[in-house]
Amino acid sequence: MHRRAPRNRTLSCTDEELLQLSHHLTRLCRPVGEREIADRLIAGDVFEVVQHLPSAFVDLLILDPPYNLSKNFNGEVFKEKGKEEYRLWFQKVVSLLVPTLKPHATVYVCSDWRTSALIQPILESKFHVRNRITWEREKGRGAKSNWKNNTEDVWFCTNADRYYFDVESVKLKRKVLAPYKADGKPKDWWEEKAGAYRLTYPSNIWTDITVPFWSMPENTDHPTQKPEKLIAKLILASSRKGDFVFDPFLGSGTTAVVAQKLSRRWCGIDVNAEYLCWAMKRIAAATQDSGIQGYADGVFWERNSGSGQPEKPKSGEGQAGLFP
Repeated sequence: MHRRAPRNRTLSCTDEELLQLSHHLTRLCRPVGEREIADRLIAGDVFEVVQHLPSAFVDLLILDPPYNLSKNFNGEVFKEKGKEEYRLWFQKVVSLLVPTLKPHATVYVCSDWRTSALIQPILESKFHVRNRITWEREKGRGAKSNWKNNTEDVWFCTNADRYYFDVESVKLKRKVLAPYKADGKPKDWWEEKAGAYRLTYPSNIWTDITVPFWSMPENTDHPTQKPEKLIAKLILASSRKGDFVFDPFLGSGTTAVVAQKLSRRWCGIDVNAEYLCWAMKRIAAATQDSGIQGYADGVFWERNSGSGQPEKPKSGEGQAGLFP
């Protein structure tokens, strides 16, 4: 385990913890049922593990595969492929996962701008592509001969025309810069000590996400870790409590952690056992603290704003349900 600065809260495991926690990981060598994999971390190669999973158990699939970039995942190296080779690899992944989906399941697929161009035709051939979300990573290396790349995509797909979507659960609380009144009363906003606020419907451009960094307890040394706030939006919008959330490239566990905090069932696969041990520690902590940075009292806050308990007025009837 690396030596950290006193204020560094990056999660890791000692050698002793790795030895102990690794015994609690699930390894599949035979077909299993849904109850056997609920809330379990499965160690293994996704191409092998998926063959043992039950059919039609997934309500929400969050797919965050390696982008087409050379990257070292704690000793597991993914090498950049030719465009056609990556397309074939991704198509094989998707084809293996489709049978795990329920008829009205939702699928979110993470990518960068280069990978998006490769995977979109495959997603169009397998699912109903509803939208492409682009989120700002907030940080990235500067570029002298190009624009700095600090965004990623999340493709919103559904398995059928009917699907569940709860827009009320993912509203964003924004400060109102020019409050408007009708008949002397606030129009779609309210006053707090810190100023005027309103709840806005989410768009497909997300600028409120903070990438995990060293002072955040959710941070790990995983090179492509997704923020809990990002995954919380996907889970809240496209699943109900008790639904089954599946992540076959779990990494350091963010999807499982957020699903645990939001009372969903979950299952995750990763080929790297150490990452899953980190995930196990994070899940244990989530049972004691279900807080998600940037999300409180049923609303999301703009980045670097707000606190734990926003004063949110009672909303009207929700918009959750099966669409169309």
